[in-house]
Amino acid sequence: MRIKPDIKLDYKDVLLEPKRSDLTSRKDVAMEREFTFLHSQKTFNGIPIMASNMDGVGTFEMAKVLQEYRMVTVMRKHYTVSDWENAVGQGIKLKYVSVCTGTGRIWSEEAQDYSIMKQVINKFPDIPFITIDVANGYHQNFIDFVKKVRDEFPDKTIIAGNVITAGATEELILSGADIVKCGIGPGSVCTTRLMTGVGVPQLSGIIECADAAHGLGGQVIADGGCVYAGDVAKAFAAGADFVMLGGMLAGHDEGGGDIITKHTANGHAYQLDNGTYVPYFEEKHFMKFYGMSSDAAMAKHGSRKDGYRGAEGKAVELPYKGPVVDTITEIIGGVRSACTYIGARRVKDMPKCATFVQVNKQVNEVFNRYE
Repeated sequence: MRIKPDIKLDYKDVLLEPKRSDLTSRKDVAMEREFTFLHSQKTFNGIPIMASNMDGVGTFEMAKVLQEYRMVTVMRKHYTVSDWENAVGQGIKLKYVSVCTGTGRIWSEEAQDYSIMKQVINKFPDIPFITIDVANGYHQNFIDFVKKVRDEFPDKTIIAGNVITAGATEELILSGADIVKCGIGPGSVCTTRLMTGVGVPQLSGIIECADAAHGLGGQVIADGGCVYAGDVAKAFAAGADFVMLGGMLAGHDEGGGDIITKHTANGHAYQLDNGTYVPYFEEKHFMKFYGMSSDAAMAKHGSRKDGYRGAEGKAVELPYKGPVVDTITEIIGGVRSACTYIGARRVKDMPKCATFVQVNKQVNEVFNRYE
């Protein structure tokens, strides 16, 4: 046993220090990035924000919106080949989507997720990305699985994770991953840190993983932990090549799912003629969102607790947000504004322009109770 004495930091623990800038407008900031990936040698040009492969986020409807911004959507792995056929027929641009698989094939050659992934790739060979997604990317069998997928699909850009340390990032890249998905437990509906006590604060983790990946010619995704547009900016400033969003994109029309209507007391009341006070109720709308290792996800997709596994996610009801385009506009606007504050003409330049200030409080919350 040992304790690392240096303090690791999360997005909430820092702010970006403003600097003199000759940028005159947010529109002068270049959001797009261009990459040529290490193993696949394929290129990407677009805004490096990704939608997570979660129920309520990684949907074809979400992809149809994000592709107009040249953003990638990692599709949830429970879509069938027929679902993919229908989506392509309705205008999905394959260059901005990733098919997703878990590692079920390690235990069974008939694993459904891997089988569907292969069928989708064979039917739509223009899909550039394969995402291999597990909660714990530190198992040796996961490393071996990444090697196997690389051997089988040498021309595909492989996204693999999750990990959150430099050594594991390097091993995944050396095993065939082009992009490493970094984050253990920071997500809004992930309870891994509570259930297991495992993790690394996201900002420090991204700094270390990005440094390791870039030394080998690979890239990293900051996956999880972003609550505000400013967190996305901090992730880019920390060295993330891509930022993956789940909770920030959940609760929108494009995520699918039912809208839940509730009538709740709003804190006000009116008085009847007999002197009785009756509370005012207002109608509010919500959408369900849950982690992919939650009881809700396991119940929906037929996985189960098998005597040695606990749920490492939770389900919540988010306020219904309407179309996702408004949220995307806010996120892009926030990142652009951050760049003007630190003098970065391109998102690519944010790490070399950034100085993080460690803080114990970010915002004035005096009027929060009136929101």
